[in-house]
Amino acid sequence: MDTAARPKPETLHERIRTLYEGDVPAAHRFRYALLIFDLLTIAFVIATSFLQWHETEYVDAVIGVVLLVDFAARLWIARRPLRMVLSTYGLIDIVVIVSMLAPIVGEGLAFLRVARVLRLLHSYTMMTRLRQDFRWFRKNEQIVMSALNLGVFIFIMTALVYETQHFTNPEIGNYADALYFTVTALTTTGFGDVVLTGTGGRMIAVVIMIFGVSLFLRLIQVMLRPDKLYFKCPDCGLTRHDRDAVHCKACGRVLNIPDEGAV
Repeated sequence: MDTAARPKPETLHERIRTLYEGDVPAAHRFRYALLIFDLLTIAFVIATSFLQWHETEYVDAVIGVVLLVDFAARLWIARRPLRMVLSTYGLIDIVVIVSMLAPIVGEGLAFLRVARVLRLLHSYTMMTRLRQDFRWFRKNEQIVMSALNLGVFIFIMTALVYETQHFTNPEIGNYADALYFTVTALTTTGFGDVVLTGTGGRMIAVVIMIFGVSLFLRLIQVMLRPDKLYFKCPDCGLTRHDRDAVHCKACGRVLNIPDEGAV
């Protein structure tokens, strides 16, 4: 038998890269599993924070180990490892892993895990998969992403408010207080019953108001503007079109948008 014709066995490195970056059913299931794990982690962190559960060190440690293994795997297959480590999401992942494995650092930092869901959803393969698998997501993609951006911002700022204020500010006694202040500042309601102390606290409030209002208005804009669908024009690259569009409004190219028919 001619052994030269046999396909070369896939190495462990190649198998892991396929799981994270490939376009095969196993890779799709793996990335969905990661997304579900992230959502469950976020739900756990939020629940234990608001309910003031303090005896969760073992669960935190297990989550931290899983995140550490995931980070190590992504670092191993990264084409530019140093760039990945120094990227925004790489640094966030490191902070979250440390906060899970060493609770004394501050459980509030685990809220940054929300940002990893945003990274997963912004990845090309995950976005493509969600569009293919869920008609509702295709129709409401921009609303979902805008709401997710706003939610990520709210919970990250809530964690920052809590971590920087709860030791010195009697008005921030738990995550509910921090979330309450974040939302009132974001909406510019400003009841005044809860305020941040110190120069650092005032600067955090400024950041919440400036960026939070922008994200909130972006969500409202997306919800109120005419409904469009995602389809990339082969010529000019325009990706948002009317659902009954025949020609691209930017370049006039005849479009062949798949139509699922009436529901």
